[in-house]
Amino acid sequence: MPGWSRHDGHAIAFPLHNVDTDQLIPSRFMSTPRGEGYARFLLHDLRKDASGEDHPHFPLNRHRHASILIAGRNFGSGSSREAAVYALVDAGIKAVFAPSFGDIFAGNAVNNGLLPARVSDDDFNLLIRCLGDGAELSMIALDRGQFSIGNVQVPFALDPSWRKKLINGWDDIDLTMQHLVDIENHKTKLKQTAPWSRPAADV
Repeated sequence: MPGWSRHDGHAIAFPLHNVDTDQLIPSRFMSTPRGEGYARFLLHDLRKDASGEDHPHFPLNRHRHASILIAGRNFGSGSSREAAVYALVDAGIKAVFAPSFGDIFAGNAVNNGLLPARVSDDDFNLLIRCLGDGAELSMIALDRGQFSIGNVQVPFALDPSWRKKLINGWDDIDLTMQHLVDIENHKTKLKQTAPWSRPAADV
Protein backbone atom coordinates (compact mmCIF):
# COMPACT_ATOMS: atom_id res chain seq x y z
CA MET A 1 0.00 0.00 0.00
CA PRO A 2 1.56 3.34 -1.01
CA GLY A 3 1.91 5.94 1.71
CA TRP A 4 1.08 9.61 1.38
CA SER A 5 1.63 12.85 3.28
CA ARG A 6 -0.32 15.32 1.12
CA HIS A 7 -3.51 15.02 -0.87
CA ASP A 8 -5.14 17.58 -3.14
CA GLY A 9 -8.70 16.78 -4.10
CA HIS A 10 -12.29 17.96 -4.12
CA ALA A 11 -14.20 17.94 -0.85
CA ILE A 12 -17.96 17.71 -0.49
CA ALA A 13 -20.35 18.04 2.43
CA PHE A 14 -22.04 14.86 3.64
CA PRO A 15 -23.45 16.15 6.93
CA LEU A 16 -25.42 13.08 8.01
CA HIS A 17 -24.79 11.82 11.54
CA ASN A 18 -24.55 8.16 12.59
CA VAL A 19 -23.85 6.77 9.13
CA ASP A 20 -23.11 3.15 9.99
CA THR A 21 -21.24 0.43 8.14
CA ASP A 22 -24.46 -1.20 6.91
CA GLN A 23 -25.32 2.06 5.16
CA LEU A 24 -21.81 2.37 3.77
CA ILE A 25 -22.16 -1.10 2.21
CA PRO A 26 -25.35 -3.11 2.74
CA SER A 27 -24.64 -6.69 3.80
CA ARG A 28 -26.28 -8.24 0.74
CA PHE A 29 -23.36 -7.02 -1.42
CA MET A 30 -20.58 -8.41 0.74
CA SER A 31 -20.45 -11.78 -1.04
CA THR A 32 -19.11 -10.03 -4.14
CA PRO A 33 -15.37 -10.74 -4.65
CA ARG A 34 -13.26 -7.72 -3.69
CA GLY A 35 -11.45 -7.96 -7.02
CA GLU A 36 -14.61 -6.78 -8.75
CA GLY A 37 -14.54 -3.56 -6.73
CA TYR A 38 -17.01 -2.25 -4.18
CA ALA A 39 -17.37 1.33 -5.41
CA ARG A 40 -20.81 0.71 -6.92
CA PHE A 41 -22.12 -0.45 -3.55
CA LEU A 42 -21.03 2.60 -1.54
CA LEU A 43 -24.05 4.08 0.26
CA HIS A 44 -26.19 2.16 -2.20
CA ASP A 45 -29.53 2.47 -0.43
CA LEU A 46 -29.07 6.19 0.14
CA ARG A 47 -27.78 6.96 -3.36
CA LYS A 48 -30.48 5.09 -5.27
CA ASP A 49 -34.26 5.09 -5.33
CA ALA A 50 -36.54 2.03 -5.24
CA SER A 51 -36.13 1.47 -8.98
CA GLY A 52 -32.33 1.50 -8.72
CA GLU A 53 -31.85 4.91 -10.31
CA ASP A 54 -29.46 7.46 -8.81
CA HIS A 55 -30.98 10.21 -6.68
CA PRO A 56 -29.91 13.31 -8.64
CA HIS A 57 -29.41 15.44 -5.53
CA PHE A 58 -27.30 12.98 -3.53
CA PRO A 59 -23.85 14.57 -2.97
CA LEU A 60 -21.78 11.68 -4.33
CA ASN A 61 -24.01 11.44 -7.40
CA ARG A 62 -23.60 15.16 -8.14
CA HIS A 63 -19.85 15.16 -7.48
CA ARG A 64 -18.45 11.79 -8.53
CA HIS A 65 -14.91 13.16 -8.65
CA ALA A 66 -14.88 14.00 -4.93
CA SER A 67 -12.14 12.34 -2.85
CA ILE A 68 -12.80 13.98 0.54
CA LEU A 69 -15.98 13.73 2.61
CA ILE A 70 -16.96 16.12 5.41
CA ALA A 71 -19.28 13.85 7.35
CA GLY A 72 -21.36 14.01 10.53
CA ARG A 73 -20.50 12.59 13.91
CA ASN A 74 -20.19 8.85 14.62
CA PHE A 75 -19.29 8.03 11.03
CA GLY A 76 -18.68 4.31 10.46
CA SER A 77 -20.44 3.11 13.58
CA GLY A 78 -22.10 -0.30 13.74
CA SER A 79 -20.63 -3.65 12.73
CA SER A 80 -16.93 -4.23 12.18
CA ARG A 81 -17.17 -5.01 8.45
CA GLU A 82 -13.97 -3.91 6.70
CA ALA A 83 -15.90 -3.91 3.43
CA ALA A 84 -17.28 -0.49 4.42
CA VAL A 85 -13.75 0.89 4.09
CA TYR A 86 -13.19 -1.03 0.85
CA ALA A 87 -16.27 0.64 -0.65
CA LEU A 88 -14.97 4.12 0.20
CA VAL A 89 -11.44 3.39 -1.04
CA ASP A 90 -12.67 1.75 -4.26
CA ALA A 91 -14.80 4.84 -4.91
CA GLY A 92 -11.70 7.05 -4.73
CA ILE A 93 -12.32 8.50 -1.27
CA LYS A 94 -9.00 9.40 0.35
CA ALA A 95 -10.19 11.00 3.60
CA VAL A 96 -13.26 11.47 5.77
CA PHE A 97 -13.43 14.39 8.20
CA ALA A 98 -15.94 14.06 11.02
CA PRO A 99 -16.36 15.01 14.70
CA SER A 100 -16.17 11.30 15.65
CA PHE A 101 -15.87 7.83 14.15
CA GLY A 102 -16.71 4.26 14.98
CA ASP A 103 -13.54 2.88 16.61
CA ILE A 104 -13.23 -0.29 14.53
CA PHE A 105 -14.04 1.55 11.32
CA ALA A 106 -11.30 4.11 12.00
CA GLY A 107 -8.71 1.38 12.59
CA ASN A 108 -9.74 -0.42 9.40
CA ALA A 109 -9.58 2.86 7.49
CA VAL A 110 -5.98 3.54 8.45
CA ASN A 111 -4.94 -0.01 7.53
CA ASN A 112 -6.31 0.61 4.04
CA GLY A 113 -4.81 4.06 3.46
CA LEU A 114 -7.98 6.03 4.26
CA LEU A 115 -7.67 9.00 6.61
CA PRO A 116 -10.30 9.20 9.42
CA ALA A 117 -9.65 12.78 10.57
CA ARG A 118 -11.39 14.10 13.67
CA VAL A 119 -12.40 17.76 13.71
CA SER A 120 -14.18 19.78 16.37
CA ASP A 121 -17.91 20.44 16.09
CA ASP A 122 -17.19 24.10 15.38
CA ASP A 123 -14.76 23.26 12.58
CA PHE A 124 -17.19 20.70 11.18
CA ASN A 125 -19.87 23.39 10.97
CA LEU A 126 -17.39 25.81 9.42
CA LEU A 127 -16.41 23.33 6.71
CA ILE A 128 -20.03 22.50 5.94
CA ARG A 129 -20.75 26.22 5.48
CA CYS A 130 -17.70 26.63 3.23
CA LEU A 131 -18.75 23.78 0.97
CA GLY A 132 -22.48 24.30 0.74
CA ASP A 133 -23.75 22.07 -2.07
CA GLY A 134 -20.56 22.35 -4.09
CA ALA A 135 -17.26 20.54 -4.44
CA GLU A 136 -14.23 22.62 -3.50
CA LEU A 137 -10.57 21.93 -4.23
CA SER A 138 -8.94 21.20 -0.88
CA MET A 139 -5.58 20.16 0.55
CA ILE A 140 -4.67 17.75 3.32
CA ALA A 141 -1.25 18.07 4.97
CA LEU A 142 -1.09 14.79 6.83
CA ASP A 143 2.29 15.46 8.43
CA ARG A 144 1.08 18.78 9.90
CA GLY A 145 -2.46 17.71 10.72
CA GLN A 146 -3.90 20.56 8.65
CA PHE A 147 -6.82 20.71 6.22
CA SER A 148 -7.53 23.69 4.00
CA ILE A 149 -10.25 24.84 1.64
CA GLY A 150 -9.03 28.04 0.02
CA ASN A 151 -8.12 30.42 2.83
CA VAL A 152 -9.96 28.38 5.46
CA GLN A 153 -7.67 26.12 7.49
CA VAL A 154 -8.65 23.73 10.26
CA PRO A 155 -6.57 21.30 12.32
CA PHE A 156 -7.51 17.67 12.65
CA ALA A 157 -6.72 15.06 15.27
CA LEU A 158 -5.10 11.73 14.46
CA ASP A 159 -3.29 9.18 16.61
CA PRO A 160 0.49 9.56 16.01
CA SER A 161 0.90 5.87 15.19
CA TRP A 162 -1.92 6.10 12.65
CA ARG A 163 -0.27 9.14 11.06
CA LYS A 164 2.96 7.16 10.77
CA LYS A 165 1.14 4.22 9.19
CA LEU A 166 -0.59 6.39 6.59
CA ILE A 167 2.55 8.33 5.64
CA ASN A 168 4.59 5.14 5.26
CA GLY A 169 1.85 2.95 3.81
CA TRP A 170 2.09 0.50 6.72
CA ASP A 171 -0.47 -1.86 8.17
CA ASP A 172 -0.32 -3.30 11.71
CA ILE A 173 2.25 -5.94 10.75
CA ASP A 174 4.52 -3.36 9.10
CA LEU A 175 4.30 -1.15 12.19
CA THR A 176 5.18 -4.08 14.45
CA MET A 177 8.16 -4.98 12.28
CA GLN A 178 9.70 -1.57 12.98
CA HIS A 179 10.29 -2.83 16.53
CA LEU A 180 11.89 -6.10 15.48
CA VAL A 181 15.19 -5.38 17.28
CA ASP A 182 13.38 -4.65 20.55
CA ILE A 183 11.30 -7.80 20.12
CA GLU A 184 14.38 -9.96 19.57
CA ASN A 185 16.15 -8.38 22.56
CA HIS A 186 13.13 -9.09 24.74
CA LYS A 187 13.02 -12.71 23.57
CA THR A 188 16.71 -13.15 24.38
CA LYS A 189 16.28 -11.61 27.84
CA LEU A 190 13.22 -13.72 28.55
CA LYS A 191 15.05 -16.87 27.53
CA GLN A 192 17.79 -16.07 30.07
CA THR A 193 15.64 -14.89 32.97
CA ALA A 194 12.57 -17.11 32.62
CA PRO A 195 13.43 -20.15 30.51
CA TRP A 196 10.46 -22.00 31.99
CA SER A 197 8.07 -19.62 30.20
CA ARG A 198 9.08 -20.75 26.72
CA PRO A 199 7.97 -23.94 24.88
CA ALA A 200 10.33 -26.88 25.38
CA ALA A 201 10.92 -27.12 21.62
CA ASP A 202 11.95 -23.45 21.45
CA VAL A 203 15.72 -23.54 21.77
